[in-house]
This record gives sequence, structure tokens and C-alpha cells, in this order.
Amino acid sequence: MDNAGDESGETRLTQPMWPTDKYGIVNRDAALAHGFSERQIAAAVHAGVLVIVGRGRYVPQSTIDLADDERDELYRFVCVAAATAPGSPVLSHESAAAVHGLRLLYPDHRHVHVTTGRESGGSRRPTRVIHGSAFGPGDVVEVDGLLVTSLARTAADIALAGRFPQALTVFDAALRAACELDALSALLVKNRKGVGVARRALGFADGRAESPGESWSRAQMIDADLPIPDLQVEYTLRDGSLARCDFGIDGRFVGEFDGLVKYRRGMRRGEEPENVVIREKIREDRLRDLGLDVRRWVWADLRGNHMVPMLRERYEVLGIRV
Repeated sequence: MDNAGDESGETRLTQPMWPTDKYGIVNRDAALAHGFSERQIAAAVHAGVLVIVGRGRYVPQSTIDLADDERDELYRFVCVAAATAPGSPVLSHESAAAVHGLRLLYPDHRHVHVTTGRESGGSRRPTRVIHGSAFGPGDVVEVDGLLVTSLARTAADIALAGRFPQALTVFDAALRAACELDALSALLVKNRKGVGVARRALGFADGRAESPGESWSRAQMIDADLPIPDLQVEYTLRDGSLARCDFGIDGRFVGEFDGLVKYRRGMRRGEEPENVVIREKIREDRLRDLGLDVRRWVWADLRGNHMVPMLRERYEVLGIRV
């Protein structure tokens, strides 16, 4: 009982010492074997110290807090818990994407997605979607002991079921993860529902896109017949430092998508968010010193369809042909 501490759980709730498996998940039976009581586990869940990810499966909240996107990380744990439950289902669609580390545009976090491997047996349950679909050669791989659809099959499944922005986002992410373009193309040869959208998206896919926000930005530009900018364009500032920008056109225009993840990644240890904003403002001023027109937009601009009108206005001023 030395590990358990006081029965009230007060000491334990402040200590990240829960026994975890190789996936970082706390199994109820393992916790009990390490001296924790049912009462302590329930108290930890009630206090938000442990988060339920499956039946008798938990993740320390402190682990979730370390992620760039807490929702994506929590969903990944839910999928891992499902994949390691009895039966070893094959994760697919958004669930396989979570294991592969593909960041998606508005993914379905309400359900765990699995595929049967045969052209039958599909169904929808409150927390799980079962897809009836056969597997081709190489469609199922093992990732850290978990059975999931391959990178290409996962991206194709999501693209076929989604709209153009979602399809472009997942193909961008797959290419960035070193998926072969030919492997993706091969899965779109057969005519079926959604294949036209998926083929169009693959034609515009670019592995240099670093986030769903950047992919959705480009999808809106494509749909509006705007010039497609180059991605991850680098400029040498007058102080000799290098600035890498999300979008660039003809050495005249620079576009930046500002997402929360970008700012979190830009934060130095112990730094306040305000310092990141100030540093970005200085960087932006130095880009303007080079004669560049710099414009930024955020998620709200994409959701409200504000980015395209702004770009049209700037392109007209700069003489960039639309």
C-alpha cells in the first residue's frame, strides 16, 4: 500500500504516479494491483486528474495538457484504448489518422472508426462507427502494436467520405508524412461515391502544408479561382535572420494563417503568450521592410468566408492577376 498514500486520495491526486502501460494509459486492474483503491480512482476521475478513455481505462490529465491540441490527443487515447480492447479491431478513418498522427480538418471525435475487412457488417453505434469494406494488399499495418489502415488507405477513406477542404487537408497531411503519391492515386482508380472530389483534392495536394488551417486556406483559394501561392516561402530579413512564411506570391505578397497550435509551438519555456505576439509583430514589420505586403487570418476568417474577399482586395492593389 506504500504507493497508494492516504485512503482519501488527497496526496495521490496531486502526484502523477499512476501506473501506465506502454501507451500511457492507466488500466483499472493495474492501478488496483499497485495499491490504489476504487475510491481513489473514482476521486481522481471526479477531480479531473484522470480522464476516462474506455471501460476501466484512464489517462492522466497532465499528459493531455502537454499536447499541442488537447482534443486530438484525448481522441487518440480513446482510439488506442479501443484498439487494445478484446477483439483487436482494425482502426480506420479518423481513428487510424489519430494513430498515424495526421491532423485533420474538423475530424469526427465522437466515434471510434473501425473497418471489418469484408463488404458487409457496417453499422453505427453511439460511440463507434463500423465500416463494412474489404481490405486490399497492404491496406492494414501495425503501428506500435495497433492494427490500423495504412497511411494511404486512411487518407483515401477520409477523402472519399468528405468534402473538398477535408480531402485536401488529409492528402496534404499524408504527403507530409511521406506517403507516396502513387499509393494514394491507386486507391482512387475505381469509380465510386466521392471519388471525383478526392481526385480533385489529390491533384492540388502539397505535403509542405503544415496545418489543417493552411490546407483549408488553400482550399478556399482554389475554390475561388485565386492564384495558388507558393508554400513555406523563406525570406532573409535585413538583420540576417530567416523568416519562413506560410504563403507567398511573386515576392510581393505574404500570407500567414495564425492558429493556436502555431503560437503554442512558438512559445519558449516559461514564456508568456504576449511575448510570442510581440515577437511575431516584430517579424512582420521586418517582412514589410523588404517591401512585402503581409496579411494574416485566423480560423474565424475561414469559417466566416472573410479570407477570400481580403485576398482579392490586396491582389488588386498589388497588381496580382486573379
